[in-house]
Amino acid sequence: MMLNSDELERYARHIVLHDVGGPGQQKLKAARVLVIGAGGLGAPIIAYLAAAGVGTIGIADDDIVSLSNLQRQVIHDTDKVDVLKVESAKAAVKRLNPNVTVEAHPFRLSEENARSLISQYDLIVEGSDNFETRYIASDAAELEKKPLITAAVGRFDGSITTLKPYERDRDGRLNPRYRDLFPDMPAPGSIPSCSEAGVLGALTGVIGSMQALEVIKEIVGIGDGLVGKLLLYDSLSCRFQTITYKRPA
Repeated sequence: MMLNSDELERYARHIVLHDVGGPGQQKLKAARVLVIGAGGLGAPIIAYLAAAGVGTIGIADDDIVSLSNLQRQVIHDTDKVDVLKVESAKAAVKRLNPNVTVEAHPFRLSEENARSLISQYDLIVEGSDNFETRYIASDAAELEKKPLITAAVGRFDGSITTLKPYERDRDGRLNPRYRDLFPDMPAPGSIPSCSEAGVLGALTGVIGSMQALEVIKEIVGIGDGLVGKLLLYDSLSCRFQTITYKRPA
């Protein structure tokens, strides 16, 4: 995965970073990342992964762009209303970085297709807006032994964690699963949806950008990740808090 002259200039600010450099940028170019959801979280994830030079980005979403999405889903334009989000996102990536390949998957993740789809990628990043998809994605990623970076947002707050339940920690203990963090799926309708409760648009940009950053760190192999840690962000008080969690013995 050699870098051409255009890429050397495009990614120059990465390449001069001691912990990234040319080898790290080549890892990004070789990487295949699946983004589940092209909405509020998926938009900044896709944009920053494309700008960073991730070679292949898969995008899974069955929804179309609506006018009410544009307050936060910043890769979609007004003229893309009523267009499939995966196609709108693909066009946005092409404008942003023509070196990136986009694989569009215009369907909803399900128990039937999750493992087959996830197995095609090196790393999964989940930015959907419902618990059912999060449980399906986390179960399939565990079975396929793929790292999963998952996040969620409320009206003014967000959370993010990284899952590698197929690996062991320094004490030889298996890393926690999503179901160790959230054992039971909330009952349908028990948690208001974004359309019902609302969400501060820029908040999705903060959390989605952090997910993209964690993806880049995982690919390049730098820094400390969020395995066994849930990072919480309260936008109203501008406060971050990290909670540790483990798999039950």
